[in-house]
Amino acid sequence: MCEASKQREACQRRYRDWEENEEIRIFREYLRIPTVHPNVNYDECVEFLKRQASSLELPVQVIEVNPRKPIVVITWEGTEPEAKSIILNSHMDVVPVYEALWNRPPFGAEMDDEGRIYARGAQDMKCVGMQFLAAIRALQRDGVRLKRTIHATFVPDEEIGGKLGMMQWVHKQSFKQLNVGFSIDEGIAGEGEIYPLFYGERSVWHVYFTISGTPGHGSLLLKGTAGQKAHYIIDKLMRFRENEVKRLENNPDFTIGDVTTVNLTIMKGGVQENVVPPELTVCFDIRLAVNVNHLEFENQLLDWCREAGGGIELEYDQKCPYVKPTKLDDSNIYWVAFKQALDELGLKVKPQIFPGGTDSRYIRGIGIPAIGFSPMNNTPVLLHDHDEFLKADTYLEGIRIYRQIITRVANA
Repeated sequence: MCEASKQREACQRRYRDWEENEEIRIFREYLRIPTVHPNVNYDECVEFLKRQASSLELPVQVIEVNPRKPIVVITWEGTEPEAKSIILNSHMDVVPVYEALWNRPPFGAEMDDEGRIYARGAQDMKCVGMQFLAAIRALQRDGVRLKRTIHATFVPDEEIGGKLGMMQWVHKQSFKQLNVGFSIDEGIAGEGEIYPLFYGERSVWHVYFTISGTPGHGSLLLKGTAGQKAHYIIDKLMRFRENEVKRLENNPDFTIGDVTTVNLTIMKGGVQENVVPPELTVCFDIRLAVNVNHLEFENQLLDWCREAGGGIELEYDQKCPYVKPTKLDDSNIYWVAFKQALDELGLKVKPQIFPGGTDSRYIRGIGIPAIGFSPMNNTPVLLHDHDEFLKADTYLEGIRIYRQIITRVANA
């Protein structure tokens, strides 16, 4: 048999192995459930998760803090159920797709000859939710019992801020009854050998400036127009942005999570081309770095509004409070156990601040340590992108990694 034929046969055998793998099959089934915004219907997803709980012979509860926003909790009781429990959290929802820009059906979960599984949610973050359950299945199969109780939680609406999901749930009795001591949630893929690991998040502020000014005819040079004031505000925030860009460029140890990001995202107003409008609105997406004093920053915004000439109202669509990052030192027994598992596996990780926002901020906000970690390295970052995919081998390796981490953390 020629070398080319041998390679072709080996590729076909490897593909069959992926096709027949139970965990790959479950993962692909989950990906095919279109829990996509806007107006997500979670019914099919909940039924799927109930079937997974049944296959694991574990109890499941469905909690609705808000109507049609289910939270699914699958519980594996530990040998010391009175000890603080561990949450393995993931979200069920995924962001919208532009099907015309995909080369494969975004909810087809098709797999190519290289084992790339294409679907919205392949990286963000249906992979993690199923890897958590797969790790539990592997531990059960080997007769392992863990000290701490494990709760695999599947929450709604994370992709739109979690306002009707995790944000409210952490303050409800149904969450408090879980007796949570530590949470593991999503991270981001690493394009090289190193795995990113996230111990904190910036605070998301979505700030609307409603700017009033002198209206009149477009042929005049009126004073105090909304356009002049908008120019002043935009200029101040863009200069602030330029300084943050320089800070990021000048410090090789920084990632995007170490600086404050500022982006103008919405501009609206005006009624006609030759009419100076009485009002304009601009919106900025601001992500405050963890070392920024929130009160001082807000006072700076108010000062700029006064300097611009007044008549400017601030409104916050999101204004996340400061949340302390999770400590990565010996005072955190869960981190010590997590790090021990990473060392045993020989994984290289880079602890950092998450560039976006996840439900971990609500967990940390009530004083529970949380780490974001998705076991994907040598993988292009494709969350929210077209043709999102994850390789089958990477997915299966992630199960092995989570198994070790969960074992160590649950026995901490």
